[in-house]
Amino acid sequence: MTEAPVTVIAPPSKSLSHRTLIAAALANGTSEISGALASDDITRTRDCLTACGATIEERDAMLVVTGMENGPRGGNADGKHKDEPPAELFMHESGTTCRLMTAVAAAGRGTFRVHGAPRMHERPMAELTSALGKLGVRFAFEDKPGHLPFVMTTKGYSKNQVEITLEESSQYLSGLLLGAPLADHDTVISVTGKKAVSWPYVALTLRIMEDFKAGFEVHVRKDGEWHDVPWRSVKDVTPEAIRFVVKPTGYQPAHYRVEGDWSNASYFMAAGAVGRQPVRLKGLAADSLQGDRAIMDILSQMGASIKVSFGSILVEPGHLRGIEIDMGRCPDLVPTVAAVAAFAATPTTIKNVAHLRLKETDRLEACAVEVARTGCRTHIADDSLVIRPGLLPKGKRVEFTTYGDHRMAMSMSLFALAGVDVVLDNPGCVGKSFPGFFDQWNTVVEANRITL
Repeated sequence: MTEAPVTVIAPPSKSLSHRTLIAAALANGTSEISGALASDDITRTRDCLTACGATIEERDAMLVVTGMENGPRGGNADGKHKDEPPAELFMHESGTTCRLMTAVAAAGRGTFRVHGAPRMHERPMAELTSALGKLGVRFAFEDKPGHLPFVMTTKGYSKNQVEITLEESSQYLSGLLLGAPLADHDTVISVTGKKAVSWPYVALTLRIMEDFKAGFEVHVRKDGEWHDVPWRSVKDVTPEAIRFVVKPTGYQPAHYRVEGDWSNASYFMAAGAVGRQPVRLKGLAADSLQGDRAIMDILSQMGASIKVSFGSILVEPGHLRGIEIDMGRCPDLVPTVAAVAAFAATPTTIKNVAHLRLKETDRLEACAVEVARTGCRTHIADDSLVIRPGLLPKGKRVEFTTYGDHRMAMSMSLFALAGVDVVLDNPGCVGKSFPGFFDQWNTVVEANRITL
């Protein structure tokens, strides 16, 4: 490839920014966090943490976090001020904030009112609220049971055992894990259900807990007995055969730098695969625990060239072909891969993604509908999405609906590299996770125009 690559700096990881700020806010002391993402979702988590008693200050491109004294505190935390209003935890449309912070606040004391935007009130929370109820937390639902808005009253995790499934989301488990070190006893969290999705996100949670000195053990069942195993050795979860024993250690402060985000880098890596211009990504850890690092393997399987060197990853275009792939471990990549599949020569089947219906929008349906606008044929079968490529409408205007979903907006932008005049109904929704997306994206699009 003779063209010089376009260089893109990956934004900070949204998943790690959430978890790092939560751990720092729960620590006994002051932490300094550098490289945390500035986005709408992270703002929601920051606001919830300050509502619970943490202090977060911006200082010299760093966030200085002073931890809560004795854990999250809501209204009437001391039991002496019954007329004190609940602490307000407003989630807007951040599902990560909602699931993590609900479980974390439940590990504190007092009353908390948990609410959000209308779409957030539609997304199920019964799995988590039921689990927290078994730990002694009380809920008063204002509308539909198992959904926001609700008022949560807690004295911490007063019971020591709980079960949770990972069928809808791994974030329920991550929230319980983050809250459990604040208990005054060991807490045993067992994974049940029929299947488990998004395990790599749980691994990110365990990494942050370890880095902030929160104690835990991971047990897996073999031959009818439980065995303690190193958590990094766990690559997949088998329901009924794994549990976590979290110690009442609390958290210790740390100086921490957040690594680059593989989810948001995926659009630029895909650009290198489908466009005419190679793309070089900087700021990513090639050995990251982030599940969306799988985008390298996926694009490689589809025919792109991936070259990893010290400090950067180069993606060069190739003759793309369709693949069949299970994406239960990396659901946030589905819109990216769905768009790339439209550039391939043969069909692509994306499997194990039924839980995408519970995202910011019904993301499974959204991918099928929006990719089909480019002339592809798409089909949803059970928990799979099938994409049969067509002739992309080069030189024509295509209006895409984003559904207010940041990942739909960024992935549909890829069609500009086929010469399509891409029009998004709500490009500003990228502020949820990547406010600077279009600044970098326009550089990639312009470089491809020059090579056409």
